[in-house]
Amino acid sequence: MSKPAAPEIPPRRAGLAKAAAFPPSSRALGGAPEPAARAMGSVSLKLPASRRRHGGPLSCLCSPAPLNLLMLLSLLCTNLLAFFAFFAAPTRHDPAAGTTPSSSANLSAHVAAIALEIGDGASSSGGRLPDGLPPELLLFLTPHALPLGRDARTGLTHMPASVAASCLRSPSALALLSAFMSYAPHSACPRNATLPRRLVSKGCEPLPRRRCLSRGPRAPLPASGMGLDHRRWAGPARGGGHEFLVDDVLRLGASKIRIGLDVAGGAANFAARMRERGVTVVTSVLDGPGKPMNEFVASRGLFPLLLSPAHRFPFYDGVFDLVHVGTAALDEAGAPAMGQAATPEALEFFMFDVDRVLRAGGLLWIDSYLCQSEERRRVVAKLIERFGYKKLKWVAGEKAGGAATSTYLSAVLRKPARS
Repeated sequence: MSKPAAPEIPPRRAGLAKAAAFPPSSRALGGAPEPAARAMGSVSLKLPASRRRHGGPLSCLCSPAPLNLLMLLSLLCTNLLAFFAFFAAPTRHDPAAGTTPSSSANLSAHVAAIALEIGDGASSSGGRLPDGLPPELLLFLTPHALPLGRDARTGLTHMPASVAASCLRSPSALALLSAFMSYAPHSACPRNATLPRRLVSKGCEPLPRRRCLSRGPRAPLPASGMGLDHRRWAGPARGGGHEFLVDDVLRLGASKIRIGLDVAGGAANFAARMRERGVTVVTSVLDGPGKPMNEFVASRGLFPLLLSPAHRFPFYDGVFDLVHVGTAALDEAGAPAMGQAATPEALEFFMFDVDRVLRAGGLLWIDSYLCQSEERRRVVAKLIERFGYKKLKWVAGEKAGGAATSTYLSAVLRKPARS
């Protein structure tokens, strides 16, 4: 019996069948088909639009094994780098300590010298405290041992008390300090409300802490005689144009003004005007004879700060949007009882501290500063120019009804941004 004839395959389909049966690699080498390569997952990619030089179709055989190996190595390297970056100890840079061991040693020596100076100031002579001091003052002034022993960097074993050295070097200030610290521990504090003001006026800042219970208000606060003024800075300008209005000054700010400092602000009238406009102002004030100014300012819902203009402001650098100063602040920049008030050196120290707490772009408002002489006005103007502030407002004029040599100086200045 004859076998049936195989169906005839068209020439084009026959060529395609041969190309599928024999991969390009085997046909290029002239060998048989490679079943092993197909078993491993070979991929045959044919580009019908391209031709080889000899007229054959261009195809590419890509094996996934090298690609998988390359991806595995990339993941491994990435994980290793992340591991070392996470667990490696970072190099910390402390600008205050310096970058070299010598600078650290100089800083430690400087701290030790400061502590030694404080310790020397705490003794009148012979390295010991004077006799006859109250027990509470002796207890506070006694250097306290460091909890971890000797400090390796500074070499200190005890930390001296934080009391101004001028309190112990001046006999009159020491007598006031002894009276301030004469009390029964854990009982009510004595009624010596004038002693803190008198000590602060002599440069005794900061005052020592006491272990006694504070009392309530001494008496009802007076309704008059405290320097209240509800119209200044809000109504029509007075004084021949050297008094500025609050709204006009606030519009000069490069950004919104939120918090300010009023130095020697008295009854805190300036803080009250600013509060009406959503600005918080801290007022430094000292009590006067028979005038409990700190209690009075607090009764108005404002923030009083018992601080003399001679004291360094207890604030961080660049925290205020506005600093307001007047005649009392600029003339009492030094301690009046120590003969340093209104001196050029005291004024310079004061202005540098004002510049420290004022942020870049903040406003310095010099409000109606009464210069007793033309020379004093030139000194203040020259000192202001050294800081490079931009003059937004600047008015100088003679005092109305006064001597020809007395002049007022009012200015609104903007602090520049320094690199």
